[in-house]
Amino acid sequence: MIPADTKIYIAGHRGLVGSALWRHFSRLGFSNLIGRTSQELDLRDTRATNAFFSETRPDVVINAAARVGGIGANSSRPADFLSDNLRIQLNLLDGAAAVGVSRFLFLGSSCIYPKFAQQPISEDSLLTGPLEETNAAFAAAKLAGIAHVAAIRHQDGLKYISAMPTNLYGPGDNFNPAESHVLPAMIRRFHDAALTGAASVTCWGTGRPRREFLYIDDMASACHFLLENYDDDRPINVGVGTDVTIAEMATLVAETVGYKGRIEWDTEKPDGTYQKLLDLDRINGMGWKAETTLSDGIRRTYEWFLQHRSDYRR
Repeated sequence: MIPADTKIYIAGHRGLVGSALWRHFSRLGFSNLIGRTSQELDLRDTRATNAFFSETRPDVVINAAARVGGIGANSSRPADFLSDNLRIQLNLLDGAAAVGVSRFLFLGSSCIYPKFAQQPISEDSLLTGPLEETNAAFAAAKLAGIAHVAAIRHQDGLKYISAMPTNLYGPGDNFNPAESHVLPAMIRRFHDAALTGAASVTCWGTGRPRREFLYIDDMASACHFLLENYDDDRPINVGVGTDVTIAEMATLVAETVGYKGRIEWDTEKPDGTYQKLLDLDRINGMGWKAETTLSDGIRRTYEWFLQHRSDYRR
């Protein structure tokens, strides 16, 4: 068990994952949480990051800081996604190891797995085939992070671990249509269409690909669980174990926001990987399972969106 007075640094504590982690630990009475905004600490700056670690010396670090985005953003700015994520995770991992941080959780993504990996995707599928082209740069950075974690474990004997979540969503998400992932982008698109009375909404691709979605508060509980129970150099999957087609999700989002028009598909836009369902045998076997259904999660996410629509990311 992690004592409630443990000094935990949540890198990226204002983002989707980081804010959920902050809520989770705060609810449980953890009183020594550390967070810095990107304006206060640019994690791409090695000198500033090292100075931060020398000053604060946390006991636990969770890396929820990253440059993230959907297919459009990844496809149009691959160099930014590769460079920024490499620098962020290098500085965090090296800085933490230098001051002897005893526990570090590196968060990757299910996009690290090969495009044509056997479904459901087990951790053993890592590096067995080519990546999906639309997010290969982001995936390459995350693969480097996994290797870095394993190297630190081998060289320094520190209990650093990696977790690979499936698609995440929930309160605090990015609803900018040009940068967001598929689910928040749909919430924003269908909400705007319902307000204007649009006759139709056009979504990217064919609607046939399948995706698995994990509610962000479940992800936070998984991170806590892994910090207390997992110690291995292999990454471990985190998800829900079921998936839906993009078309099914679009219908569910439309029903949630009250949109009654047509849903159309722009088949000239990319679908991405056809399916990315994670094999959860390892984490489920340890005793952790997700609790939030997709319908409940979308409803809660939309409620948050409505409460923050005056200041959500545009």
